[in-house]
Amino acid sequence: MEITVTGRHVDVPERFRRHIEEKLSKVPQVDPRVSRCDVVVTHETNPRQAKEAERIEITCHAKRSIIRAEASADEEYAALDLAMTRLGERLRRVNDKRRVHRGRRHPVSVHDATASLPGPDAPTGQETAQELPTHIAKVGGDEDCPIQLREKVHTSEPMGVDQALNEMELVGHDFYLYQDADSGRPCVVYRRRGWSYGLIQLDVVRESVGASI
Repeated sequence: MEITVTGRHVDVPERFRRHIEEKLSKVPQVDPRVSRCDVVVTHETNPRQAKEAERIEITCHAKRSIIRAEASADEEYAALDLAMTRLGERLRRVNDKRRVHRGRRHPVSVHDATASLPGPDAPTGQETAQELPTHIAKVGGDEDCPIQLREKVHTSEPMGVDQALNEMELVGHDFYLYQDADSGRPCVVYRRRGWSYGLIQLDVVRESVGASI
């Protein structure tokens, strides 16, 4: 299994690289299909986020699937342990479910489709000193408004609820937005407690032209 380790805003010491490789060497025991693991080590320089200054992101590439896990802590070894715990749980969930899906294309997850989008504090090129940031103006706030709004767009093919649940488990999210292949409705599946899930379907009601108010 191939392992790559990349540092973001930080140089990854060789000792920590070896520790990461040792931890990930156990992944094939849980899921032999994993052929590559990409690890990103990020250091947050903002002192206000000291408790989550070290973040570890792990992406496992298996045949026709991607399993992700990430965690933050005040120390890189602790962040790695948390990320590995979450990764192990997601790998076991995928194997336990043993779902078989038919289709030629793997839907793009919300996380992967929006990974390159700027954060809420990134400049958009359309804001001026006299204008409120777009995300604040949309919610009717003022210059002291603490609200942060991130807009994300992801593309996927219509699918059934079983495939949506599987995609949600693969990316490790608590919800997954998709279009139902049978009804054409926008739907969201979400995780409840244990192996319990929920499904929300949006029934769009369009007002008739000329209808009185």
